[in-house]
Amino acid sequence: MSFANMEDIRRVLADLPQPDAQAREAAKARNEQLTKPPGALGTLEDLALWYAAWRGDPRPTLDAPQIVVFAGNHGVTARGVSAFPADVTAQMVANFDAGGAAINQLAKAFGASLDVHALDLDQPTGDISTGPALSETAFLAAFSAGWDVVDLKADLLIVGEMGIGNTTAAAAIAMALYGGGAEEWTGRGTGMDDAGLTAKAHVVARAVEVNACADGLEVLRCLGGREIAAMAGAILRARVARVPVILDGFICSVAAASLHHMEPAVLDHAVAGHLSSEEAHGRVLRKLGKTPVLSLGMRLGEASGAAVALGVLRAAVACHSGMATFAEAGVSEG
Repeated sequence: MSFANMEDIRRVLADLPQPDAQAREAAKARNEQLTKPPGALGTLEDLALWYAAWRGDPRPTLDAPQIVVFAGNHGVTARGVSAFPADVTAQMVANFDAGGAAINQLAKAFGASLDVHALDLDQPTGDISTGPALSETAFLAAFSAGWDVVDLKADLLIVGEMGIGNTTAAAAIAMALYGGGAEEWTGRGTGMDDAGLTAKAHVVARAVEVNACADGLEVLRCLGGREIAAMAGAILRARVARVPVILDGFICSVAAASLHHMEPAVLDHAVAGHLSSEEAHGRVLRKLGKTPVLSLGMRLGEASGAAVALGVLRAAVACHSGMATFAEAGVSEG
């Protein structure tokens, strides 16, 4: 789909499909009859019911998860906000393509397809400390790229990113959406020292100051990047198609937050895969009302934390759909 203007996206946000309430009730009834004490599987039970509702199946399977990693370059890297040069973005895309990155191993381990999409790496976004990251045309192209890449045959979507400088963009988006000082949203990213962190926070504050934005979409356009806009497009497409989503770390959550700012119910089809060690991530998740499935101290990005959480969701679905009921097993109920 090609979005002609921002209003096209706003119209989609105003008419979102809902989960299948009947499927959830039937899944809940089944869960109550499985050969275990009530609630004994804890969060796994909640995940199974959430997944069943969005798949419209009280006894669902998880056979075709899709992981998509988007890559983009940021003009703000010229301000020295990253410990790595911008060239690393393209180098890491080559590593993904060669199968050498962490996400390649995790996708293989948990049975997910993996697609990598580099978005105009030869055209970095504008320096957000002096003006908007993207024109409306460029933003809509990136958002549409994310929308279009979602496989409608997939039964789960995970999106991730690669982009040197994108923790700076994410911090600026979070500050613009939620207020507060730049220091509380700005983290070390790829490993900045104390002086670098202070300078990075100054760039974030300046970016928010010079880019006045009316709503979440404009915040995403003015302060984000192509890969962040594409993640938002993919997350929204998944909602329209009723494909459940596992959110990754700070940058993915900020992409989702821009949609949430427009429509608070837009992320009902999504769970937070993990809590990263980027300090601001937890603040964003609290704003979104999301409790992370895992907390492993990860901060790699590239969809890695969400991919690990996929293993937990697989466990939840396997137990819910594969376990016998008391009647089937001939076990007496307590």
